[in-house]
Amino acid sequence: MAGCTVLVTADRRKNELAAALERRGAAVRHAPALSMVPHVDDVELLAATRDLITHPPDVVVVTTGIGFRSWIEAADAHGVADPLLEVLDGARLVARGPKARGAIQAAGLTADWVAESETSAEIADVLLGEGVAGQHIAIQHHGAGADGLDVVFAEAGAQVAPLVVYRWGPAPDPEAVRASVEAAAVGEIDAVVFTSAPGAEAWLSAAEDHGVGRLIVGRFRDGSMVAAAVGPITAKPLEHRGITPLQPDRGRLGALVRTLVAYYEEAETVALTTVAGVLQIRSRVAVLDGEVLPLSPSGLEVLRLLASRGGDVVTRDDVLDVLPGDSCDPHTAEVAVARLREATGRRDLVKTVVKRGYRLELA
Repeated sequence: MAGCTVLVTADRRKNELAAALERRGAAVRHAPALSMVPHVDDVELLAATRDLITHPPDVVVVTTGIGFRSWIEAADAHGVADPLLEVLDGARLVARGPKARGAIQAAGLTADWVAESETSAEIADVLLGEGVAGQHIAIQHHGAGADGLDVVFAEAGAQVAPLVVYRWGPAPDPEAVRASVEAAAVGEIDAVVFTSAPGAEAWLSAAEDHGVGRLIVGRFRDGSMVAAAVGPITAKPLEHRGITPLQPDRGRLGALVRTLVAYYEEAETVALTTVAGVLQIRSRVAVLDGEVLPLSPSGLEVLRLLASRGGDVVTRDDVLDVLPGDSCDPHTAEVAVARLREATGRRDLVKTVVKRGYRLELA
């Protein structure tokens, strides 16, 4: 991923994600679209927990690993962890995916059933199919709050106890979010990584609020910028806008990074095999034979122009059009091409076509 600029929109585990991308050569920018507000001292959560201890549920639905761990930590902070774990041990524990199951196991408990699709819809289908009338069902929600399970189970005759263990708060640095959507709109970002549906929705909404939503959607759709989502739930806000993000087979950060790396290894950006090696054009740099070229912004634009023609001739007027200023002097184009050759270290990379212009020398 040498030369790629990747935007990370998550607050939680952002350093871990950034480190994994940087090890693979990417430059990483941070612009968390939301903050996560834990509820260790939440009065409502503590009251709901004590109510469950007094009136044990038949079924407990665990929707997120971090939410379940935070719930146990909050109970421990208020001295009720042991009775809560005893109640949970006596209930049927339903996990929405492997991460939720892992958190249950870390608490010394065992999940009775796991929704491998990691969707609330699968949980609803299975439990409603079995029948929930008359059952007491506790649901630990993710940060966005209710996801429909409360309503469908209540309508089917269950007594539902919702528990929101953490909530999404505002962006920790709104100015960074504004700068990130503007950078993405003008082509300074190669890929944007999303790790939660609320975070994806918040970042896209920020783009719309700042008047660059259409530009960003257009760049995602035409492939000039890549969207990467950790899983199908996270992908939904993107898909609702007609964006098809990259997704790993498994909803893990490591798998997400590997998927993004594999995408760039496939060289689906502008990539040409030249006499000097494979040439890839990123948002702000060019990579030739695995090395980032020391190009000025003007040099990069001239090289981007040549690469876009795929070996066909580019006229001097075409070169002048991508250079700053409004010079009409052919000598200005000649100087720009000469500097480009010097920066690449391969004078044979850009050929002069007599009386016509220039072209890349392909292998």
